[in-house]
Amino acid sequence: MSSFVASEVPSMAGRTVVVTGANSGIGSVTAQILAERGARVVLAVRNLEKGRAAATSMVGDTEVRVLDLADLASIRSFAEGLTEPIDVLINNAGLSLPPFSRTADGFELQFGTNHLGHFALTNLLLPRIRRRVVTVASLAHLIGKLDFADLNWERKRYRPTLAYAQSKLANLLFTAELQRRLAAVGSAVIATAAHPGLSATNLMRSESPNLRFRVEKALLDMITQDAGDGALPTLYAATADIPGNSYVGPDGILGIRGGPKLVGRAAKARDASAARQLWEISEKLTGVGFPLKTSMNRPERDN
Repeated sequence: MSSFVASEVPSMAGRTVVVTGANSGIGSVTAQILAERGARVVLAVRNLEKGRAAATSMVGDTEVRVLDLADLASIRSFAEGLTEPIDVLINNAGLSLPPFSRTADGFELQFGTNHLGHFALTNLLLPRIRRRVVTVASLAHLIGKLDFADLNWERKRYRPTLAYAQSKLANLLFTAELQRRLAAVGSAVIATAAHPGLSATNLMRSESPNLRFRVEKALLDMITQDAGDGALPTLYAATADIPGNSYVGPDGILGIRGGPKLVGRAAKARDASAARQLWEISEKLTGVGFPLKTSMNRPERDN
């Protein structure tokens, strides 16, 4: 069993970390621990008031900025306003199993937020990122399927669980293709991914929860680990000495609970052709492409 605990996160003094969805759950714990270890942490949140409330409970250097991953205009505004170098970007925010809805730009809400929003954000910030991009995926990728003919659920009947699984499979394919592109241009930045197992967070949320939503959330809450343990794979993926395209998850039975370790992923999450196709479609949908042409991101030597 892995023995990695939060106290083993190395010093982050002098580094800037952006954490999306940092006002609650795993994102809040991640931001808190990194700030305690000396990082300057930017909490990228949809609700400014909730973000500020979360920041007041954290010890260290924090800043709260508005970011709505379901709105490309908000993503662009956030990226334009954050001009300083960024050492680590943690794509943590997401939502799960909401009733059918669309983003401000017309994308299915889960695919648009969990994948396309982070895809656009990462590429817009990439010229200023110096070390690592971490994307939080899920065990749900195991049942995910990319329907390239209807990624945004415009023709088929909406199934929230399958839509979520599709977005989480997309997270892993995005990580793989991002790493391939970074390596191709000689960048020192690496892309990694993590999943929290089953963790009690507010990932499942809805403005108007129906009976099915309430029942599924109640059942999930019965078998999950707390947000502190759920954040450990993200922290490991963000700070450990691991190779690009690593995937970190709990080391317990079925990957549901336990300390973080490098874990495997479904064969479909290793499909290089699908990863490239998804990337190309994502560029067209968001209007944001890979910005690096030559090696631009060289980290300072660690002490």
